[in-house]
Amino acid sequence: MKPSSLIGALIAWLFVAAAAPAAAATITVHDIAGRDVTLEAPVKRILLGEGRQLVALALLHPHPASLLVAWSADMRRQDERLYDLYRAKFPLLDRVPFVSRGSPDTFSVEQALAAAPDVAILSGGYGPSRRSDDVVHKLEAAGIPVVFIDFVEDPLTNTVPSMRILGRLLGQEARAEQFIAFYQSHMDRITTRLAAARPALPNVLMHAHAGHMECCNSPGRVTIGAFIDIAGGHNIAVDVLKQPAGRPSLDETMARGQLSLEYVMARDPDVYVGTGGLHLQALGGLVLGPGVDPATSREDLAKVVSKPGLDGLRAVRTGRVHGIWHLFNNVPFNFLAVEVMAKWFHPELFKDVDPEERLRELNGRFLPVPLVGTFWISLDPKPAERGR
Repeated sequence: MKPSSLIGALIAWLFVAAAAPAAAATITVHDIAGRDVTLEAPVKRILLGEGRQLVALALLHPHPASLLVAWSADMRRQDERLYDLYRAKFPLLDRVPFVSRGSPDTFSVEQALAAAPDVAILSGGYGPSRRSDDVVHKLEAAGIPVVFIDFVEDPLTNTVPSMRILGRLLGQEARAEQFIAFYQSHMDRITTRLAAARPALPNVLMHAHAGHMECCNSPGRVTIGAFIDIAGGHNIAVDVLKQPAGRPSLDETMARGQLSLEYVMARDPDVYVGTGGLHLQALGGLVLGPGVDPATSREDLAKVVSKPGLDGLRAVRTGRVHGIWHLFNNVPFNFLAVEVMAKWFHPELFKDVDPEERLRELNGRFLPVPLVGTFWISLDPKPAERGR
């Protein structure tokens, strides 16, 4: 073969090799349920047991909808506006079938098997959980690896390892590590400063899904309640809530449940934090989230704390009444909620912390669907309170 022909053939081969997809490799991931799962990666066909974990996939992969073969309808049910924003960005989502209406009891194993995923990524909450032994057994018996992640139940422990797991599954390890470094640097700033200053901890009432039910549904150290401690507050719910039966894997102080109004009034918290979202729009509750105007959220918050019993709390009398987007407990960028709460609990200590600037950076660097709307609010308007 002439040298020129050899060079031409070599160049052609290089073009073909560059265009070919990377060969799958067998990897083993240690998931947040403590299980070692071996499978081929990067995965190409994903069953997503909780639809809102699409946000986490989108942080790491430029075309997350192209990977989905089945998912849960919880995002559509709980935050239709966020769902529509992701549909507009990723039109392929309209072709992906739902295997659940957004609850563990509506999850269809038969439909999941028919989708033939490479992996089922489960997380609990609004889909099968670590306690869904029957679902896991049926999926694995059919040759479908099951991997657990979590941003909900124990977010402080599980957010970083969950992102690392997703990075490995998607072949996006470098992108995952970039996000983790961003996440950890801002969490560390809060915890390091609190450890050095050792300020007095304000008593905090977290009123979950504020305005939807009678006072007061409240988390302990699970879900969004986990952020109170790390932000330098004391959650009054952990002093009385005990773990329900059947949850032996979690500490008692990680319960969630109903606080009586009498208990709340007796504790007379220093700070009130209501959680809200678009799922409360038709229920008369606190509305926060994408596309929400701050005036609407502030009006909702004022109505909630004007109810008898709440209206006389120290937090209300002293103007320390706030609202936070409940879905911060379903997304990897939950550090924003920690920054916001730290400023509420210790305004002088964290006066230089700017969550709004952090949100702009998150939107610019990581989120393909920018968060634009009202994600935190105070009755007393402060700069950078909206999360725009």
